Amino acid sequence: MPGVELVGVGKAYAPGRYAVRGVALAVAEGGFLVLVGPSGCGKSTLLRMVAGLEEVSEGEIRIAGRRVNEVAPRDRDVAMVFQNYALYPHMTVAENLGFALRMRRLAAAEIRRRVHAAADVLGLREHLDRRPRELSGGERQRVALGRAMVREPRVFLFDEPLSNLDARLRVEMRAEIRALHRRVGSTMIYVTHDQVEAMTMGDRIAVLRGGELQQCAEPGALYARPANTFVAGFIGTPPVNLLEARVALDGGSVVVEGARLAVGGAQRAVLAEKRVERVTIGVRPEDLLAGGPGEGLPATVEHVEPLGSETLVHWAGPTGRLVSRITSGAVPAPGTVSALAARPDRMLLFDPASGESWLAAERVTAGA
Repeated sequence: MPGVELVGVGKAYAPGRYAVRGVALAVAEGGFLVLVGPSGCGKSTLLRMVAGLEEVSEGEIRIAGRRVNEVAPRDRDVAMVFQNYALYPHMTVAENLGFALRMRRLAAAEIRRRVHAAADVLGLREHLDRRPRELSGGERQRVALGRAMVREPRVFLFDEPLSNLDARLRVEMRAEIRALHRRVGSTMIYVTHDQVEAMTMGDRIAVLRGGELQQCAEPGALYARPANTFVAGFIGTPPVNLLEARVALDGGSVVVEGARLAVGGAQRAVLAEKRVERVTIGVRPEDLLAGGPGEGLPATVEHVEPLGSETLVHWAGPTGRLVSRITSGAVPAPGTVSALAARPDRMLLFDPASGESWLAAERVTAGA
């Protein structure tokens, strides 16, 4: 049974003005789904509808098989963690953790049990008598997580909870949230605009754009087989290189600004089936290869970014700027002229008009 199910869910603030439209998703019981997309895509609105903080204009939201459209937030068995910690500054960590339980009039012994259990899991036991001003940003976020944990909800909802942390703390807290998911086994839905965060955390990732769901898939499938050029460009750092190409008469290559790029067997079969003259190709930076002078797309190195374990090379070519990723071997110096080729079997193919993938993309699916 899905832990959370969205059936054609939409949110309109005025007739015809949708923030979210026609979203259909299901998160398996105990699953971890990440909602990702640019600012204004509707991901936080969708999360707030699941929480009951926004009304649903159309469609249904079900939690554990029960329709909850008209159910009050406190009765949905969900707990939400926000970007802002929203801790009570005059209360200790223990008092912050147990506040919601006291409002529910739970027995003191039960409150103490839950607070201590959450503190042990999150490494807060030695901080229980401290106040929020005495804690670091990461410790405050742990308290916010613990406050949700003690409620023992069926569903955890996270609305960009790590945005206020520095890069190092974000990495640590991502690991802690994943560890928390493994320990408690609850269904979790996590909102972020950071695609790296999405790729490293979710069992499945749902990509939104303009309030509409573009694709839902496992991280590896989303990267390797994006459903359209938007998903291909949004998922991956640096983003995919997109090039307009002409299909060669023999179907075994594509031509970009007069340069031939070989295509793999699966790609060749698709082009033969489509019988098209034009195609948009996508090449991930790690699949863009530099050779010497000769056959390939001529380009000149503009600048180089050493990142330790890898180096990003920025090229200026006849189609504009391109980026390649080098993990070993020689790195070309700025000003180097070379011919660029793509790994034939890794090339992505898209409809030049609609941007839809022509390869077998895992589209919006019910399981998550």
